[in-house]
Amino acid sequence: MLKVGIIGVGTVGASVANILRDNKNIITARAGIEIVPVLGVVSNLHKNRNVDIKLTDNIDDVLNDDSIDVVVELMGGIDKPNEIVRKALLKGKAVVTANKALLAYHRYELQELAGDIPFEFEAAVAGGIPIINALRDGLSANHIKSIQGIMNGTCNYMLTRMINDGIKYDEILKEAQDLGYAESDPTFDVGGYDAAHKLLILGSIAYGIDVKPEDILIEGIENISSADIAFAKEFEFSIKLLGIAKKVGNEIELRVHPVMIPEDKMIAKVDGVMNGISVIGDKVGETMFYGAGAGGDATASAVVANIIDIARRGKGSPMLGFENQPGEKVTLMSKNDIKTKYYLRLEVTDKPGTLAKIATILGDNSISIEAMMQKPLKNGSANLLLTTHISVERDILKAIVELENSGVIISKPAMIRIEE
Repeated sequence: MLKVGIIGVGTVGASVANILRDNKNIITARAGIEIVPVLGVVSNLHKNRNVDIKLTDNIDDVLNDDSIDVVVELMGGIDKPNEIVRKALLKGKAVVTANKALLAYHRYELQELAGDIPFEFEAAVAGGIPIINALRDGLSANHIKSIQGIMNGTCNYMLTRMINDGIKYDEILKEAQDLGYAESDPTFDVGGYDAAHKLLILGSIAYGIDVKPEDILIEGIENISSADIAFAKEFEFSIKLLGIAKKVGNEIELRVHPVMIPEDKMIAKVDGVMNGISVIGDKVGETMFYGAGAGGDATASAVVANIIDIARRGKGSPMLGFENQPGEKVTLMSKNDIKTKYYLRLEVTDKPGTLAKIATILGDNSISIEAMMQKPLKNGSANLLLTTHISVERDILKAIVELENSGVIISKPAMIRIEE
């Protein structure tokens, strides 16, 4: 018998306990041993959790119980979970977590501490989609060329509604909050930070690179306008918030931001609250992973799968996928060195010489225009919408500053990167 303690019996924790009960026969058959949740930790013992396991409000009841084999950490946050997980590992208990923020900051320290003790975290990225095991095990024979992922269902739902139904950002944000997809303070989701935490985990497994969220490019969807969406439709793009990891020589790009992506690409078709992740390996080519990225049962399904894996193996496999450090040393590419195509939205004074001045500024910064559209506005100005050929991030940023100071730009330019 494998005994499990669950720290945090909220939506996901309760679902873990109930799946272990409801699917007991098939889980036992697959694991080869009975898996029993014996104790759950909650902050409020008076709240109904709809579970039939014993509950406590004392975390030490789980950590100090020598009969508990696996600690499942589902409380969220960073510092307190880090302390709890460390204590569990020091006591020799296997750990399963869905905590992407914890791993974004402490994954390498926890890997070193865990050693041969199983430490699993499938649910930390894309909920019920088995992307961690696919990347760590199923694709382990490949050099990973790139990862592109829709890893935040809130942003994907909002963008889908904005594109398909013409709803403005402020309206769809309120709707997402009313539906429970977005928090009262939505910054973590719409600002791209949630997706960034997940991307860092995938980047470590794909490339063995250790960086923190503060080191990478992170932008959210707050500034996407109806003009941007109209332009995207005109030129057969879809707008998505993507987490992107890409190997360029010995450097790794890691970035999260809105992108315009051709609407015929598979990942562009992932709509609503669903998640989708495209992985390109040098031998296997492109593989696509699609499914529910959040929700109690979907996330708990991944947690229980990790527990079953622990029951089968006993000894942990390398937490981040490498028994030894890769022979090839890779470093994080500077944000300013990123090369891609760009879309710019410029509100300009509608008078002779404006376009020439803009073209001169772009040309002086080695930026070449690929396509352009002008839309008159009611105040005598116009929206100038354009795309560039492949350019360097530092050149675009410098050009934007010069455009702001040019005297022909009315409001701050908007920029979206293009991934083809």
